[in-house]
Amino acid sequence: MQNPFGIDLLVAPDAAGKLAETFPVAGLWAFEAARIAARIPRPGLDTDHKTLPHEIGLIESAVHLNKGCYRGQETVARIHNIGHPPRRLVFLHLDGSVDRLPAHGSPLTLEDGTQVGFVGSAARHFELGPIGLGLVKRSVDVNATLLADGVAAAQEVVVSPEAGANVKVTLRRDSVPPPPAGRKML
Repeated sequence: MQNPFGIDLLVAPDAAGKLAETFPVAGLWAFEAARIAARIPRPGLDTDHKTLPHEIGLIESAVHLNKGCYRGQETVARIHNIGHPPRRLVFLHLDGSVDRLPAHGSPLTLEDGTQVGFVGSAARHFELGPIGLGLVKRSVDVNATLLADGVAAAQEVVVSPEAGANVKVTLRRDSVPPPPAGRKML
């Protein structure tokens, strides 16, 4: 995946002033807001120890499906070919009438209080207002209004609930040929 924010530079501390005069710079809060608005999850913040590449939209850009053995290969292949990941990444449009952002790791709940996921990142974007990323159960309705640490949040699909399952398996009894004459089917 190409970095939409340009390039990363490592510079000596005494050269930082000259660099700031030459190139436009922004603080970390602005960078985080831009990252969230671009729907780019940050590992360890928008993920947990159980996160699968399918759940956060990294299957196309970060996983080589034809490569040899690697840790988690069977799970990735199973989801890619016959299943769906248990969770999916969502972009959160947070209610701006509340003067706080949900904390990292806060529960994402339905309006009835049922917990369906957690909040990863949250920030104030200069155009979009308060926004965030979260992981929710795949079965959550894409039109459901969520509560992020008590803050109302409309969700926008980043990873489809139909992610994975590239092969559709249909088992029908009428597709199995009858046994040869004189033989019983087990």
